[in-house]
Amino acid sequence: MTDQCATAVPECGGSAGKSPLAPGHLGELTRYLPVELVDAVLEESRAFERRRRLLPSRVGVYFVLALSLFPALGYLRVWGKLTAGFARLEVVRPSEKALRCLRRRLGPAPLRALFEVVAGPLAQPTTVGVRYRRWRTVAFDGCSAVKVPDSERNRAWLGKIQARLGWAGYPLLRLMTLCETGSRGLLGAVFGPTNEYETAYARRLLPLVDATMLVLADRGFDADDFLSDTAATGAQFVIRITARRRPAVLAVLPDGSYLTRLGRLKLRVVDATITMTTDSGETLCEHYRIATTLLDYRRDPAETLVRLYHERWEVESAYYALRHTLQDGLVLRSQDRAGLEQEVWSQLIVYQLLRTAMVDAVESCPGTDPDRASFTIALESARERIILADAAAGVHDELVGAIGRAVLDGLLPPRRARTSARSVKAARTRYPTRPAEPRPRQSKVISGLAITLRAAPEAPPRPTDSREDQRKAVTGIRPMGAGNRNRAFHLMATEPERPWRPREVAIALGIYNYASFATQMTQWAAEGLLKKIAYGTYTLADAWKRTALTDANRA
Repeated sequence: MTDQCATAVPECGGSAGKSPLAPGHLGELTRYLPVELVDAVLEESRAFERRRRLLPSRVGVYFVLALSLFPALGYLRVWGKLTAGFARLEVVRPSEKALRCLRRRLGPAPLRALFEVVAGPLAQPTTVGVRYRRWRTVAFDGCSAVKVPDSERNRAWLGKIQARLGWAGYPLLRLMTLCETGSRGLLGAVFGPTNEYETAYARRLLPLVDATMLVLADRGFDADDFLSDTAATGAQFVIRITARRRPAVLAVLPDGSYLTRLGRLKLRVVDATITMTTDSGETLCEHYRIATTLLDYRRDPAETLVRLYHERWEVESAYYALRHTLQDGLVLRSQDRAGLEQEVWSQLIVYQLLRTAMVDAVESCPGTDPDRASFTIALESARERIILADAAAGVHDELVGAIGRAVLDGLLPPRRARTSARSVKAARTRYPTRPAEPRPRQSKVISGLAITLRAAPEAPPRPTDSREDQRKAVTGIRPMGAGNRNRAFHLMATEPERPWRPREVAIALGIYNYASFATQMTQWAAEGLLKKIAYGTYTLADAWKRTALTDANRA
């Protein structure tokens, strides 16, 4: 049973013989995913074959991973890549149906287990750009642009996305990852339908966060419960919060930031305006409001935290490499849920293996930032090494292999400070409803950058217990605050019986993003604050309406 041994190497002597295990490789990436590990995972997940087969399960795992390396090729072409270097061996030539049955026999469980093994921090603590003080910087973010085939089974699991101008062409998969910003390696990942909130997916990754990490996240993760759960892991965080939030000012610190309380957490808030000057003379301003658990303004100045938050964009670069470079922006192959799960896990494994090879390469040159390693060069080199793989090749003892040498030979220049608009190149309509993007459409080099801290907001007046003042707040005699909800209720209370459409309310309030405001009113109706009487038509809830009518009659 020599050919079933995990460490067996096919004989390439004078007489050629059949070796069903020969295609079980991934070129030079096999050094990061050895056959011993694959066999152990197959045995643990009970996916190992029970009888001698021409297509063993080990070969199936590497074949599925090779499909992710060549997303534009069919099954037989990918099989040809795996066996191109075995001219002296009589390798089995399966049919497409046999390869499909091999994928179905494996299932997604072995691939998920393999990803959990290879996932984790990649860089050493001394690697450039990996840490802030004593914490390793990581980031949460989601990607909802993974397209899957429009089959009945996929729609039953994921549904279809309804856009403003009709249904989307393909069902979409939401992928949520926890990324190490310095190396762009993945610590964990979950995925599923897009009808579940990003924070729900991110909460499933919180067990991977510990006290050695500093979490960076965008405005979609500023819910009080999620902030409390993140702080409960012992990690620090720097998370941007929405401009609509009005946190109370407990104390103003000397650097211009202030202390507040969100939920059960005592946090520090940094309000800053970033002014950028491009090489063409344009001046752009953006406002950032950041909440953090780092309360000491001496050790963590406000301007340093604003610059640190910019590291969150590394996870966007990771998604670009995963979605557009590795997958080439193509639709996934699988027609059912089990196949999709297997395919996504295999893509994540291949991505992590490539990042591991890149980090090993840059760490062999101390002081080199992992940002300078090219993912495209690593990917193309890995594809070439699969085709050139020799069945008689032994274990590589080199610290940096051919992939690493190619990465080092093609190091990118140090990153330049640039800015550009985030816009869809192929828009659905030529008549956008949103205001024009202030940032330039073409990438421009930033020649100057200034960070100005904004003054802490003044404390709002203390509420009174007078019933008369409360009735005035409902009927509109006294303004109810600057938030969209309070302003909308203030307007609708002037005519309690009138049916209101979101567009009418938005125009009256001076809000130009009608689609976003309509979504807000839908949420208020779900919370019972408004009453939906027809499609896109609302009135005040009965409790608010009775109060408004009573006060109007008294007047």
